Amino acid sequence: RSGKLTPSQVAKNIIAVLEDCDKSTPPLRAIVQWDQEQIMLMAEASTARYRNKCTLSYLDGIPVCLKEEFKVVPYHHRVGTVYLGTEPETEDATVAKKLREAGAIIIGVSNMHELGTGTTGCNPNKYHKIPRNPYKPNHFTGGSSSGSAAAVAAGLCPVAIGTDGGGSVRIPSSFCGVVGLKGTFGRISCHGSLPLSYSTVSVGPICTSVADAAIVYSILAEPDPLYPYGLKQPKATLSDMCAPDLKGLKLGVDWTFFKACDAEVLSVCEKALKHLQSLGASVVEICLPEMEEARVAHVICILSEMRDFLQPDFNKHFQEMNLDTRANLTLACQFTALDYITANRQRTRSMRFLREIFSTVNCILTPAVPSTAPRIYESDLLTGSSDMSFTVRSMRFMQLGNFTGIPGLVVPVGYSTAGLPINLQVMAKWWDEAVLLRIGLKLEQFRSQTKKPSIYYDILA
Repeated sequence: RSGKLTPSQVAKNIIAVLEDCDKSTPPLRAIVQWDQEQIMLMAEASTARYRNKCTLSYLDGIPVCLKEEFKVVPYHHRVGTVYLGTEPETEDATVAKKLREAGAIIIGVSNMHELGTGTTGCNPNKYHKIPRNPYKPNHFTGGSSSGSAAAVAAGLCPVAIGTDGGGSVRIPSSFCGVVGLKGTFGRISCHGSLPLSYSTVSVGPICTSVADAAIVYSILAEPDPLYPYGLKQPKATLSDMCAPDLKGLKLGVDWTFFKACDAEVLSVCEKALKHLQSLGASVVEICLPEMEEARVAHVICILSEMRDFLQPDFNKHFQEMNLDTRANLTLACQFTALDYITANRQRTRSMRFLREIFSTVNCILTPAVPSTAPRIYESDLLTGSSDMSFTVRSMRFMQLGNFTGIPGLVVPVGYSTAGLPINLQVMAKWWDEAVLLRIGLKLEQFRSQTKKPSIYYDILA
């Protein structure tokens, strides 16, 4: 607004950075498709709006990227594969359209785990390669919105959009030390993203701060006639988000569940919880029943739905898929219709348990991921990585939100001794994202400093 900087200047910086970050050793591989002309067109239009004092929204001139799972004109809608999106896209996904209407500058589409089938972000195929964790380039970013989190952590853009069917926004946000919001199921339109799993996936922003996440959420969260699941939603609000304290808020913690993580993660998360108590919130001990049943049922639901949707791909493009994608989809073949029906009965039970829990507490707190980002090995670069025990473990605190549709927010609260980020997760009842953002703002104050990642670009310089 002051005119000291223009969107065009920032865009030029970003283009220089995009050229540079994939020439570095190892290449960052956060943004996998970008177009200099497209970036400059949007930036120049925004610069003119600032000059004429007629900006479109808080996001006008702000650089953003979208996960390759979304259709974004004129990029290829590859969804992490080598065989999809053979032609450039001619139609935007709803979220891409909304971001354009808000004046945001779409700097490109970001890397992702092939077809969203994993939590490492390891994708060795020719179009994607392995995105690097800006904090430690020999570690994974997490998946499946891997490039989105890496782009934000490395400073390429303050906002990225991801999808989350089993922690795919929240896991990479946590491994890369940024903020990730998974909206309530149906809150933000999924129209124009590949419908891999229609009952577990939510869309959400990955941002540098909770305030940024709130701004993006307020612009994207509303019913979309092209997306039936979110039509009956209550109006999105940010009520009480900036309240001076947390007096009157009850934070639910199932201690057995909370403590199922590495000692370092637990220590940082417990201290963050004490910080929230010091601001007037009370911790209420709760019991999350049937978590093992819910975990298995979530896997049955998400894999069965993906297997159903990807049946033609599985038959036709099996040889072109990464090895871990083949393994996951082959595992999905083992589930029966009876398994799927039983899993959905479990969903009804789990939602009923949550309804009772949320009548006594405002939110549920857990660590975000039980461990910090895992190492990348030489073999991963060539053949990919398939570690089922890691996948299962990394999703431990994530699945409840995907299975029952409640919203979740992950916020960085500290670092391991090795310097890798640690995040805490807050979950709330359906449609109550406002309380997550209120608590998230206070959690940010707990982290006395933000360590600069070893890969970091200052696009304002």
